[in-house]
Amino acid sequence: MAAALLAGCAAPDSPAASAPRPKLVVFLVVDGLPQRQVLDYRDQLAPDGFARFLDRGAWFANAHYGHAFTVTAAGHATMLTGAYPQRTGIIGNDWRDPITAEPVYCTGDTTAAYIGHKTEALDGTSPKNLKAETVGDVLRRVDSRSKVIAISGKDRGAILPAGKTGIAYMYMGASGQFASSTHYMAAHPAWVDRYNAGKPADRYFKAEWKALLPEAAYARSVPDQQPWYGPAGGGLPMMYGAKEDSAPGPRFYSSLLRGPFVDAMSLDFARAAIAGEQLGQDDIPDILSVSLSGHDYVNHAFSAESRLSHDHLLQLDRMLQAFFQDLDARIGKDNYLAVLTADHGFMPAPEFNTSRGLESGRVNGSQVLARVNAGLEKRFGEGKWAAGYSGSSVLLDKKLIAQKQQDANALAEETRALLMAEPGFVAAYTRRELQSGNRAGAPFFDQLRKSWHAEVSGDVQYALKPGWMFGNSVATHGSPHPYDTQVPILVYGPAWVKPGRIDARVEVVDIAPTLSQVLRIAPPSSAEGKLLPLPGL
Repeated sequence: MAAALLAGCAAPDSPAASAPRPKLVVFLVVDGLPQRQVLDYRDQLAPDGFARFLDRGAWFANAHYGHAFTVTAAGHATMLTGAYPQRTGIIGNDWRDPITAEPVYCTGDTTAAYIGHKTEALDGTSPKNLKAETVGDVLRRVDSRSKVIAISGKDRGAILPAGKTGIAYMYMGASGQFASSTHYMAAHPAWVDRYNAGKPADRYFKAEWKALLPEAAYARSVPDQQPWYGPAGGGLPMMYGAKEDSAPGPRFYSSLLRGPFVDAMSLDFARAAIAGEQLGQDDIPDILSVSLSGHDYVNHAFSAESRLSHDHLLQLDRMLQAFFQDLDARIGKDNYLAVLTADHGFMPAPEFNTSRGLESGRVNGSQVLARVNAGLEKRFGEGKWAAGYSGSSVLLDKKLIAQKQQDANALAEETRALLMAEPGFVAAYTRRELQSGNRAGAPFFDQLRKSWHAEVSGDVQYALKPGWMFGNSVATHGSPHPYDTQVPILVYGPAWVKPGRIDARVEVVDIAPTLSQVLRIAPPSSAEGKLLPLPGL
């Protein structure tokens, strides 16, 4: 056992080997933050927010996800396990049961319920579906006194980084409170009840999100009120709470997710967790994960190129600056290691791409599926052979195939051909190809294979062309293309790493083994990454 735990130790001549372990690892996620935004607005950053990493920390200019279906749950499951969806089993935010075709939510668990809140059937309440351990799980196995706390505006943004043995708290859109679930505990600790009793969300009722900088400072982003925002439009200032509402309610609390206020509350709740759980107050390392959800909602509604997204990044930057200053005061700047990344990037809105002469388009998923089924019926007879989409694959109806004694491989091959005949699709591979690996080197095969799990995924895994997207939101993510895969990996901790820009290509799966080395524990058992080439480590 001792040999296994020491396997992740730092090299004996490195600064990390002589420095004590961090008292606290602060793991920060900005949901939906593409790397390009951090650098595009670098000159407008505060001195000690993102700039703490860029100017006085280590940062990676070419960091990517290695899997193809770049969505929130898959990214959050990858970060601290160091494993791709092919091992974590978290292939998307949701998928279908491969046998019954019933919907499955990534962190759904009907045996658990939110504490003090109504719980719907597909709400995220536990890490039951996560098939890999995290850095925090290993840390707690070494010493159960270590605490692992994860906080997010989204259930999946808290539950997946918390792993199997940490504790997750998520924002409740119906009440404006943070809650855990009965998977973790029967009742909240007193510090959580105190935080919620203060009704922190209510302070933003009828508050306005106002631009931080003068209008001229946003010349490099797309102006407000673009036609593709839809009938509701979008621009700053933006008020939270409808004019006709006389008091906060569920509609108002949910609206806070799209903007800076949910992130301000998440960081305030993190401060309460640090104090309430006494995180980082002894020599037994703790982990605090905070996933800031607002940026993703803003980018879906207005795109990463919008002035709203531009300003939201600057709002986050100022929040991080204040948070770091509080960490310095409470934990001590030489006692904690901070890491910041994102769960995925973001594609530009198709209308934005088109305005610049780039090929772009939208795929109507239900119409594509109908055409696929029509094509399958022509060859294999009557029946809805394709049961639906599952993650980023098409799931075939196993019961129908058995009933009509058809060849599942032939059905998958035909499904692949039908998908590739559709506008917008760039690659598709069958279950047999993904299992055998016999298409290695084919376009996007490696990325698609890393997104596919034999026990969870469907039968034909696919990817769209650059600039193409499913659905009607203004913009989205979920592709193997650089605008979705390239994210920041930023590290600050003078006791463990020296500052500097690193240009080597790295992946998000590399974070977990690197943190394990700093903590002097073995990497998670399913980890597939390597050590980040950090200066001084």
